[in-house]
Amino acid sequence: MSTSTPRIIIALDGFSSSGKSTMARRLASRIGYRYIDSGAMYRAVTLYALDHGMIDAEGQPRAEAIIAALPEIRVDFAVQPDGTQHTMLNGADVEAEIRRLRVSNAVSGVSAIPEVRHALVAMQKAMGAERGIVMDGRDIGTVVFPDAELKIFVDASAETRAQRRFKEMIDKGAQVSYQEVLANVVHRDHIDSTRAESPLRRADDAISLDNSYMTVEQQDAWLYDRFCETVNRL
Repeated sequence: MSTSTPRIIIALDGFSSSGKSTMARRLASRIGYRYIDSGAMYRAVTLYALDHGMIDAEGQPRAEAIIAALPEIRVDFAVQPDGTQHTMLNGADVEAEIRRLRVSNAVSGVSAIPEVRHALVAMQKAMGAERGIVMDGRDIGTVVFPDAELKIFVDASAETRAQRRFKEMIDKGAQVSYQEVLANVVHRDHIDSTRAESPLRRADDAISLDNSYMTVEQQDAWLYDRFCETVNRL
């Protein structure tokens, strides 16, 4: 990529386990941009809440306690020697912990708390101030960066997404069933799409991608082509 090529903001939104994080991470690496996993930030706050007794036995977040703790919660990312990026919570590497099902089952409830979203959106805006970023999440193109030059909305069937997530978790040694993962995917879809604060929706100017039957290589190529088209127009 030429040094004269404009540096833009690329926003990828979509349903859980739709593959948007993989796409975003691989594109950022290819074009030399910073990758920001906004979903990992919400997972980190959720992990903090779980570890500090701020989620009750029914899985409901204690909103007041979480809001009061927000000034004490610091979320950042650290690039590893192999080039991967790990989520850091108050200086500790929590990448493995935030991917566990107990966090997946609670994250949508925590994410729906307006004060949590406001705090993390402010962090995300600061991270993107210098542009040259690829960020994925639920409200990146609609709330965090509504003026992003390239917006993508990624989707796939719930069954396809659950199968992907199930394989990923099994490969990491998790003891879960496919039905558990599917139930979590469907539950999160409902909460993410119906919450009052920044619900998941496709931005009017986003390009839709259903990657149900695409390989990782095919979706990478598709996204890179959209990036090239965008910067060539600027």
